[in-house]
Amino acid sequence: MAQTNDLMEKLRAKVLRRGGSGIKGLARTFRIYDDSGDKGLVFEEFSKGLNDYGLLDITEEEKRTMFDAFDRDGSGKISFEEFLQRLRPPMSEARKKMVEKAFAKFDRTGDGVVTVEDLRGIYNAREHPKFRNGEWTEEECFRSFINTFENSGEKDGKVTKDEFFNYYSELGASIDEDGYFDLMIRQTWKI
Repeated sequence: MAQTNDLMEKLRAKVLRRGGSGIKGLARTFRIYDDSGDKGLVFEEFSKGLNDYGLLDITEEEKRTMFDAFDRDGSGKISFEEFLQRLRPPMSEARKKMVEKAFAKFDRTGDGVVTVEDLRGIYNAREHPKFRNGEWTEEECFRSFINTFENSGEKDGKVTKDEFFNYYSELGASIDEDGYFDLMIRQTWKI
């Protein structure tokens, strides 16, 4: 298991060195290697992606160990969500608390799911550029805002706490300082 963590840290470090778009860029790269188009990677596709991403200095056995660590459900295939969740660095407790506060403000009804109704009164869609130029309705602005937080494949108009945390975990991966992350959340959500 220590080897798995070392390999994961090696990959994570390589991705993060590429800057804020590193993890998202890697996800796009891996979509290219999804030869079957089923939104997941089998071992051969994963191995090819690692090679092309510049991780040639690991063995096939190490690739298999990494693949198994990503394949949390044991399906023999890595979904992109499994991949991103495992690759992102864990959030510190301080960050988790700030994201929790932001979600509580976002979820006005307190039911654990944010919908367009929760946005009314906390998000001014009339200031959105596409509303102001007449391209979108207020409802379309609300839906676009909600889509920002939803998983890439599931656009149901509802943001769960997990989706909200995943969004900020991904965003926070490129922010080194907890203080800056805290400031960003406080300013964004007026906490």
